[in-house]
Amino acid sequence: MIQIIAGEKGKGKTKILIEKVNTAVREAKGSIVYLDKSNKHMYELSNKLRLINVKDYFIDNSDEFLGFICGLISQDHDLEAVYLDSFLKIADIKDQNILPVLNKLDRISQQFHVDFVISISLNEKELPESVKKDIIVSL
Repeated sequence: MIQIIAGEKGKGKTKILIEKVNTAVREAKGSIVYLDKSNKHMYELSNKLRLINVKDYFIDNSDEFLGFICGLISQDHDLEAVYLDSFLKIADIKDQNILPVLNKLDRISQQFHVDFVISISLNEKELPESVKKDIIVSL
C-alpha cells in the first residue's frame, strides 16, 4: 500500500509524517525505516526505527533509488513499512514523470507486503489522477 501526504514545500508534511511514523513504531510487529535527505529530524524520530540519509548513498536517478528500496527490502524480511520524506529529492525525480516511480513502488509494495508512506512537495492537483486515491493528507 502507498499513502501520500501531498502539499507545497513548507506546509507541514514532515511534521505529519513524523507523527505517523512515531505512532506506527509503537504498534509495529516488524521493522520500520525512515528515509530522508538528511539527519535533521533524528531527534524527533523514535529510536526504534532506522533513519537512513539517502544522500549518503550517491543515488543519481530514480532507477537507482528503486534499486536501493529493493536492497532494503531484501536485507530485512521483517520490514513492514518505509516512510519517505522529501520524496522528489531522495528519489531524484526532477523533470521526469512521477507516475512510473510510484507505479513501481506500488508493485514492490504488493510483492513484498511493505507499506510506503510518502511526503511529496506537490499539490494534489499536480499529481496524476491515478494516484489521487492514495492521498491521505493534502495541504
